[in-house]
Amino acid sequence: MANCITRHIPNTITCCNLISGCIATVFALGGNMKMALLWIVIGAVFDFFDGMTARLLHVSSPIGKELDSLADDVTFGVAPAAMVFTLLHWVSYPAFLEPVSHIIPYFAFVMAAFAALRLAKFNLDERQSVSFIGLPTPANALFWGALIAGSYPMIINQKYAFAVILAMVCLSSWLMVSEIPMFALKFKQWGWRGNEVKYIFVLSCIPLLVFFGITGIAIIIAWYVILSAFTARAK
Repeated sequence: MANCITRHIPNTITCCNLISGCIATVFALGGNMKMALLWIVIGAVFDFFDGMTARLLHVSSPIGKELDSLADDVTFGVAPAAMVFTLLHWVSYPAFLEPVSHIIPYFAFVMAAFAALRLAKFNLDERQSVSFIGLPTPANALFWGALIAGSYPMIINQKYAFAVILAMVCLSSWLMVSEIPMFALKFKQWGWRGNEVKYIFVLSCIPLLVFFGITGIAIIIAWYVILSAFTARAK
């Protein structure tokens, strides 16, 4: 009986991640961006613990791996795309685009499709055991969630906000399936040598959060991408 219960604990946590993503999507479509971000973060916490729990209990399974990807696409693909969808309903459009202004926001869900592609690729890519290739879906979700929750009043007042948002959707979708190496915050040893980039990144996060608040999370993700690309080019 105990083994039967233990076997289902990681998948239960994964389902909590999926449910969190569903709740985040509902809040996003309702226009409550801060609550949408909160539930994305809660989903990310569940996502962190499901794999850890599976390893600790020695109950990893192929079903768990597939379920994890499905949950991640909801929480880190559909939910942030729903936030962008709502944001694109709020921004202004030039007169010549007004007839199709109700259609343009649906482009946001391209990001959910690329998140699914990213997750499928990650499952099959054996190169990503200690680092990432392409932008991880949780990082992409946190970028959009924090940017919109923290700055949407300012964004919707910009004249060409819709064009910038659409361009950024294309960029973040491409980053998720790109071949750009992204460092992971995993330390094999705590010395400075070999961990320079990681320590620089962690230390720079503190003032960004202090000065920019919620939006600082989005800036941190952008900084993470820039630093990863620079490091990869320098090698």
